[in-house]
Amino acid sequence: MDYSWSHPPAHTLTQTVTAEHIDVLGHANNCEYPKWMEAAAWSHCQALELPFERWQQIGFAWVARHTEVDYWWPAMQGDELVIGTWIGDTDGRLSMTRHYEIVRASDGKRLASGHTRWVCINLSSQKPARMPAEFKAAFFPQGVE
Repeated sequence: MDYSWSHPPAHTLTQTVTAEHIDVLGHANNCEYPKWMEAAAWSHCQALELPFERWQQIGFAWVARHTEVDYWWPAMQGDELVIGTWIGDTDGRLSMTRHYEIVRASDGKRLASGHTRWVCINLSSQKPARMPAEFKAAFFPQGVE
């Protein structure tokens, strides 16, 4: 199906809504959406050949500084979701913004959208650090200013 993404995603991941995701109102609990967004981000990192094990080898990681989610429509048990993600802006040194949209596969309806501001840290010091060349090459193949 051709989804009407607000921006072409760099990566997508599918997720089926199961009983464990359902809250007392009978739809997916709002705390599940950030988990699905994070799963899409990790899946994208895997696709870029930057799994966490690689982060450990190079000594750097991304940590979430701020996340926002807009909930548009509920997801129901049995719905198959497509989570799209792409990298937005970066300062070229310490941070980047990753965007997400979650659509229902059956009708393409956008259920949620959001973004996370990520900060690069040095794993040894746990402090913000300039992103390494490997991160720049993978996440910003067109280069950064």
